Amino acid sequence: MSTVLQLVKRFREVLLDGVWIANTNFKDQLKDVTWKQAVIKAGSLNTIALLTFHIDYYIAGLIRVFEGGDLEIRDRYSFDLPPVESQEQWESLVNKLMSDAERFAVLLEQMPDTKMNEPFVAEKYGTYLRNIDGMIEHWYYHLGQITLIKKLLSSDLI
Repeated sequence: MSTVLQLVKRFREVLLDGVWIANTNFKDQLKDVTWKQAVIKAGSLNTIALLTFHIDYYIAGLIRVFEGGDLEIRDRYSFDLPPVESQEQWESLVNKLMSDAERFAVLLEQMPDTKMNEPFVAEKYGTYLRNIDGMIEHWYYHLGQITLIKKLLSSDLI
């Protein structure tokens, strides 16, 4: 299997439909979260809504690059979620993540393997492979956080 197809498979596993590594994925974890649960602050942890925004912020930024645009995302803005004040706003945030994840997977699937060893935007960022692989690993980290926050919300611990 090509490098690109392996990355697409791993990306889809963590975001959309996999169970191999974590026995779950973002789509499964977010499908039954209500708006009120999404915005509850459990101690010093980020909210589920904030983590959902954070993940989509980077995916949307990479889509822009994949489509020929500039790299406009900045770490300092990756947690700038506007207030989520309704179930509709929460569902819109989740739907945007799922839609962007699907778009990202389709665009990645169309890349030639040779692109993976090219610099990502600028030499200082490393290669496409390094950035995409790192992003996937980072999403597993946040998937674990969301899973634990959901467990805390369903317990008497908060």
